[in-house]
Amino acid sequence: MIEMKNVSKAFGPKQVLRGIDLTVGTGESMVIIGGSGTGKSVTIKCILGIIRPDSGQILLDGKDVTKEDRDAFLARFGMLFQGGALFDSLPVWQNVAFRLLRGSLKKPKPEAREIAIEKLRRVGLAPDVADLFPAELSGGMQKRVGLARAIAAEPGIIFFDEPTTGLDPIMAGVINDLIREIVTEMGATAVTITHDMSSVRAIADHVAMLHAGKIRWTGPVSEMDNSGDPYVDQFIHGRAEGPIEAVR
Repeated sequence: MIEMKNVSKAFGPKQVLRGIDLTVGTGESMVIIGGSGTGKSVTIKCILGIIRPDSGQILLDGKDVTKEDRDAFLARFGMLFQGGALFDSLPVWQNVAFRLLRGSLKKPKPEAREIAIEKLRRVGLAPDVADLFPAELSGGMQKRVGLARAIAAEPGIIFFDEPTTGLDPIMAGVINDLIREIVTEMGATAVTITHDMSSVRAIADHVAMLHAGKIRWTGPVSEMDNSGDPYVDQFIHGRAEGPIEAVR
């Protein structure tokens, strides 16, 4: 579904991606791990076309993403943002139905509301939450609303950016389980970036380790603990000593 071939990106003198090669199969859940500042978010932004790489090629379903019709291209994606990124001035249902009320996916307001309430139910929120505002929700509820919005337009590809950041361990586990269930139900292709190893083990089919702008290792999550790669080993066990230097 997604293929990156020798993708590089620099911002001025700072080289962020240094020849990324990554393949994500259709219906697969790929989790990209790595420390802060290693290029995880830039990788996703390049796939989405928010950032144009300096060199290399990115293919979606075999087609160059830079040559696709922009609206039709973006309509295939859903996104759960790290901080929720809900619109404070809109009630919950309008947040969930944001894409359904605008652009090429536009639907009549009553239909969009009905879809939003159904998606809220899918993530475990009652219909009465629909008319609340984001500020009236807990962090865990906001994350569920973000997940409902990500799946509202039935996308074939979903990105999850640090889906459990700021959540307590129990709620993080709930969100991880929801993501796994929903991705499986929808048959969607999923790409998650995280440094939370509990999320990795709950969500991933395959794992890619990104460090210093390169993919150090990629393979099934079942092989991650015995990868034989010192970068992966240090990262997944949270060791201070190893080839990854801690920023002091």
